[in-house]
Amino acid sequence: MLPISVVILTFNAAETIGATLASARAISDDVHVVDSGSTDATLDIARGHGAIIASHPFENYGAQRNWAIDTLPLRHDWQLHLDADERVSDELAAELKALLAGEGPPAAIAGYYVPRLVHFHRHPIRHGGMWPIYHMRLFRRGRGRCEARKYDQHFYVDGASAQLRGPMIDDIRLSLTEWTNRHNRWADAEVDEILAPAGSGVIQPGKGDPVAEKRAQRSGYYKAPLFWRAFALFLYRYVWKRGFLDGRWGLIFFVLQTFWFRFLVDAKLHERREREAGPREAA
Repeated sequence: MLPISVVILTFNAAETIGATLASARAISDDVHVVDSGSTDATLDIARGHGAIIASHPFENYGAQRNWAIDTLPLRHDWQLHLDADERVSDELAAELKALLAGEGPPAAIAGYYVPRLVHFHRHPIRHGGMWPIYHMRLFRRGRGRCEARKYDQHFYVDGASAQLRGPMIDDIRLSLTEWTNRHNRWADAEVDEILAPAGSGVIQPGKGDPVAEKRAQRSGYYKAPLFWRAFALFLYRYVWKRGFLDGRWGLIFFVLQTFWFRFLVDAKLHERREREAGPREAA
């Protein structure tokens, strides 16, 4: 076992949590599940894998992750944070073993970015700019926090960082009904962020950091005309970045996750601005 504590957030994740826990238990003897009220078999599966279970009401992902960092009795100095549908690949497990062997990582390194590979209904999405996307998920005790955002929260560290090559697998198996329901809620949260940006403790657009660079690209996207930018983004990802090579499930993914979701955000943003502007007088 490696000197890593693993933290997993769950809510009604019975379909994927077993594989996530199995991959976590393969590298760690200290696996924690933070559940926010599951009513399916999630907790039974977690107990079966020997996970340490904590319950905490869900406010948003950032608050939940920071509660876990501040509260859980993590045994090791390094902590790896996963969602319930993310698992450690064999390549990442081997890389972690090599990284933590001997004297371990350089003392100057506070955390590591891990590339995420999306599997959408068991089909890997390797094109359309979806691979690799780096996320800060492995960091030293006391050096990492999660942004205070309602949507698209990322971890950040106090200190230098590096990148790993082995991926974590984001195994999306939600029904399309549930997946689109969640994106509907996330669209509301993103509109909140656009209209009332968070203050301190948020990664700003910039260079030299994977998340900061992505935020810089997003800033450019939001300067483009409302609605038309969703069409442009879909064409960019599906045609220019060759998302069409990911097959039929790739088509479903890019239409819903790129075009439909981004168009929905714009529609909700337009609706919110119209309401806040108040009724217009008839000409």
